[in-house]
Amino acid sequence: MLNRTALEALTRRPLPFLASAWPWRGAAYLLASVVPGLAAGATVGATTLSAGVTPYLAFVAGPAALALCVLPIAAFERLRLRLVDRVEVPKPPDRRKREVGLAVMTVLALWWIDLVMLAFTLGGPVLVILTPVVQSDVNAVAGTAGSVMGVLLLPVAAYTITAWSGARGAMVRAVLAPQDSELSEVLRSRARLVDAFEMERRRIERDLHDGAQQRLVALSMTLGVAKLDLAADSELGRLIAQAHDEAKRALAELRELIRGVHSQVLTDRGLAAAVHDVAGRSPVPVAVDLDLPGRLPAPVEVTAYYVVSEALANLARHSGATRGAVTGRVERGTLVVEVCDDGAGGADPAKGTGLTGLADRLAVVDGRLSLSSPPGGPTLVRTEIPC
Repeated sequence: MLNRTALEALTRRPLPFLASAWPWRGAAYLLASVVPGLAAGATVGATTLSAGVTPYLAFVAGPAALALCVLPIAAFERLRLRLVDRVEVPKPPDRRKREVGLAVMTVLALWWIDLVMLAFTLGGPVLVILTPVVQSDVNAVAGTAGSVMGVLLLPVAAYTITAWSGARGAMVRAVLAPQDSELSEVLRSRARLVDAFEMERRRIERDLHDGAQQRLVALSMTLGVAKLDLAADSELGRLIAQAHDEAKRALAELRELIRGVHSQVLTDRGLAAAVHDVAGRSPVPVAVDLDLPGRLPAPVEVTAYYVVSEALANLARHSGATRGAVTGRVERGTLVVEVCDDGAGGADPAKGTGLTGLADRLAVVDGRLSLSSPPGGPTLVRTEIPC
């Protein structure tokens, strides 16, 4: 599931959204408000019964009943949030206070708002669909038209339920873990640093390509011409030939260094060509299957390219694999790239394979990295980057 929240799911195209589980998840989220509703009923019942015995006891029994259900309701709210928001909710230092406040709001007000919203949103289309049943005096044409109208209203109800449940979930998240302004600024500054770093990489690549590489090419050509004018068996000829070979090796190493700093193929021809290029230079045979709709945003292409490069480097160095594969698709506005191999598995980010750095880089563009590498293999590295 690529969408992590109900609000994100609303941005999908209508047919994929309606065919997904998100409307049902939103309905289940709202229907779960029956649980705090029962807790509210228990509170009211305890207060009413106590008032029947003595009014003074009601002042004690009501708050006591509310206090008993607050902590379970708080845990329940955090648990059911997963229906409409799959992102882990952090636990701030004042977590208990926030959970208690949310539970009190839910018991006193939010539960009945959820149920009323669900009842009106679903009840209206259902009643219209059942027009021939609930209104027996309606003629067949009007009844059929009403039923068809009710069916057409169901997609509207799906959007309404998902929107309300998503907004409700966003409010719950804001109460449980408010966004820290300092943290937001840190995230923005990290994104700026990554952009500046990428620009610096491009500048270094350009300087190496236009400066040092051209000088080495000229040196290699001069030595090659000089070698032609000397006898191959002479001492000077052997020295010139040796220098020529060293210059060619230095040129090859510099070209590899330039590719590592920044891929010119990526800039000129896009992600698919760049991945084919890096896979073609891998010592392990790698099959590439990328189905992309064209050029993607530059941050997406750069991030995906370095993820694939690092994954293929790990494949060649650590996996013991005999073959690998790179696949990529754009699914519902998200670039999904997978790198797999038939190696020994057991990849661990804690062992310094560069996966932690890749996860950090993906976080800057709101991407995600998943790793499956059981002992004995196979290993699968999956990345999801919003486009």
